[in-house]
Amino acid sequence: MTPRGVTAAVRPGGRRVHSDRAGAVGVGSALAQRRVGGQARAGSRVAGIQRSRILAATVAVVDERGYADTRVAAIVARSRVSRRTFYELFANREECLAAVLADAVARLEIELAEVGLAGLGWRERLRRGLWVVLSFLDREPVLARVCVVHALAGGATVAARRKEILARLAAVVDEGRFEGGRGDRHAGLTAEGLVGAAFMIVYARLATPNEREPLCELWGELLGLIVMPYLGAAAARHERARPAPSAPPAAPGDSDVDGPVEGRPVDDPLCGLDMRLTYRTARVLEGVRRQPGGSNRQVAELAGITDPGQVSKLLRRLERLGLLENGGGGHAQGEPNAWCLTSRGRLVAESIRVHGGFDGEAA
Repeated sequence: MTPRGVTAAVRPGGRRVHSDRAGAVGVGSALAQRRVGGQARAGSRVAGIQRSRILAATVAVVDERGYADTRVAAIVARSRVSRRTFYELFANREECLAAVLADAVARLEIELAEVGLAGLGWRERLRRGLWVVLSFLDREPVLARVCVVHALAGGATVAARRKEILARLAAVVDEGRFEGGRGDRHAGLTAEGLVGAAFMIVYARLATPNEREPLCELWGELLGLIVMPYLGAAAARHERARPAPSAPPAAPGDSDVDGPVEGRPVDDPLCGLDMRLTYRTARVLEGVRRQPGGSNRQVAELAGITDPGQVSKLLRRLERLGLLENGGGGHAQGEPNAWCLTSRGRLVAESIRVHGGFDGEAA
């Protein structure tokens, strides 16, 4: 019989518990679910960083070996992630290279948005947009070779991605049909041909990297090539004669800060470090970033690590790697440790925060 004022709850299996105990069970379950959810979110963030490392490694390996001779084993070795991690994120090297193309396009879209093309006429949008694209390729020569040259050796998945990119560019060029009085003479195939011609010109320059001039020097000629069918020879000559912008546009945030910028894709945050990124490693670096000068116990609480020996081992390892420094006396002097990020540690922690999406919440 249940006492007055106390209701009963039924656990799975039919066992009855009083409401005060049931409430405790409910709170405990909610806390457990919250912790599991936090760990899942943090795990997905680490996966995002691992993905960045794999893509950066793919670019380097493909550029060195060519796509035909690129193997997953080489990508895994360069990225310092496990083979299992690779296959959790990508089905094969083909899918990985397709992701490289997609990420490059995403970066370009960010830069194009920065120059404010919306509301401009076709000719001016073309002029500024082409300058941004060529500047990006000049600034990222290895990525440019992989996306423009090596990707031609890819399979059906990469070919489909490349076809989609070229179609988007052709759609922009095709708007020239509605400019002036000459555009309506041309079918959409004209735009495809112009984009294809421009692509092969850029391809030829990137395929001989030791001999080529900066791609930005092609800007006026490519503009003239694209404009002429729609606006005539005089307009094409005018575009070739117009002065280019004084300097290639910087990547978003380059002129403001020396480091990663929120919303901007970043490269492998642990490049050159002899370590693999784990959930706990990322949480320790994030914890020290949030609370500089924290003791072992404080860092452990922020990182969600309950084993004192484990957090101590992690902290010492990160210290040996040059990412952390201990400003406290330590046990020898009877004072607590006081962990802070080194200059390199700050760059790594910030890269992890930006690319991995850490927002300061506890695990």
